[in-house]
Amino acid sequence: MAEFDTIIIGAGPGGYVAAIRAAQLGQKVACVEGRETLGGTCLNVGCIPSKALLHATHLLHETHENFEKMGLMGAPPTVDWAKMQAYKADVVTGNTKGIEFLFKKNKVTWLKGWASIPAPGQVKVGDEVHSAKNIVIATGSEASSLPGVTVDEETIVTSTGALTLAKPPKSMVVIGAGVIGLEMGSVYARLGTQVTVVEYLDAITPGMDAEVAKSFQRILSKQGLKFVLGAAVQSVTKGKTGATVTWKLKKNDSEASLDADIVLLATGRKPYTSGLGLEVLGVETGPRGTIKTDDHFQTNIPGLYAIGDAVAGPMLAHKAEDEGMAVAEILSGKHGHVNYNVIPGVIYTTPEVASVGKTEEQLKEDGRAYKVGKFPFMGNARAKAIFQAEGFVKLLADKETDRILGCHIIGPGAGDLIHEVCVAMEFGASAQDLALTCHAHPTYSEAVREAALACGDGAIHA
Repeated sequence: MAEFDTIIIGAGPGGYVAAIRAAQLGQKVACVEGRETLGGTCLNVGCIPSKALLHATHLLHETHENFEKMGLMGAPPTVDWAKMQAYKADVVTGNTKGIEFLFKKNKVTWLKGWASIPAPGQVKVGDEVHSAKNIVIATGSEASSLPGVTVDEETIVTSTGALTLAKPPKSMVVIGAGVIGLEMGSVYARLGTQVTVVEYLDAITPGMDAEVAKSFQRILSKQGLKFVLGAAVQSVTKGKTGATVTWKLKKNDSEASLDADIVLLATGRKPYTSGLGLEVLGVETGPRGTIKTDDHFQTNIPGLYAIGDAVAGPMLAHKAEDEGMAVAEILSGKHGHVNYNVIPGVIYTTPEVASVGKTEEQLKEDGRAYKVGKFPFMGNARAKAIFQAEGFVKLLADKETDRILGCHIIGPGAGDLIHEVCVAMEFGASAQDLALTCHAHPTYSEAVREAALACGDGAIHA
């Protein structure tokens, strides 16, 4: 029986970061992973490969739509799907090998296989049982399904299957208008696929600031995506050459159906804890199978901790990373901390959409007195130069104290721009603090400053 200070189950963003951080702090650490490669869902079949396809297809879109405007003449390129898939695979491999290197550099032991927890302080991998003072569950999540819908990852697919289709389909129905559905829908729409998004709610991107969501849907519609909102999917029936999706509109109970070559089920994710033996241990769980933890990530079983998608909160890789850092520091006698009020969210379409903090709807519900500073990218010279002037920055600040409460951006580089506001919020900054900070010209970041100015006496370029 090998003995460790800490064994982490799962080598996704939460798990591998926790392992490396704990090792840096002097612990003897092992990380259990059953995949052939490290990095978890995010790196292998999620965040990273999808961004590779989004990048490739965005460049394809640019050649068709904007190259000629810039004097770049010639026929747009054709798509070699096999080569695009190979490029995506190379991106993934480079990153997974990078984590292997970091494990070796930090002397983290990789226990290859699937784990179970036969007793507190013990982790079984294959036929071997290892002991540890502390065990951290970082097993991530898996795609949720719908009752009666059978996923085969060929015709009816989750995001995993959508990344490795044999060829771009002529038509696709995406069930769910969340981040995954819209990102993958955008990829295939750029490749010429007729994409229809069917969403149960009456708006896309649940939880997003309503004004941003409305603008986002309008832009995606101009890009060719079709939307059916307020529709409850009744069935998905596989045929010889595709599948048929049937839904019922909530407003009048009318039914409709649509045939498609591929159906992408993008209805969210749920914690993946199968096979760990949590029921036998008596680990308390919450709604949808999340593991209950205290403020220090500990379960009701002493010495057993959980982080990331396995616990409550947004299922985001960077949230898992923050929790991985924090739990490693706590287990090393330090004070780990995660500020759940400053966790950004990003959708990597074109334009990108990013947010942090409260939405306007949440502030209204809380009865909070607030003010809004908005600035359109139409007033940003850099955005106009690259044909991405649609969208805006929306900054929300306390009406009395001017403290920043939230920010919502739809526009170029939104996923990077949002972090200026994250840092500001972490330090309790006011909108005026942002407004008084010099921003380089010409940059997209000037739009953030202009939105901050709009919270005061007014933006300059709007």
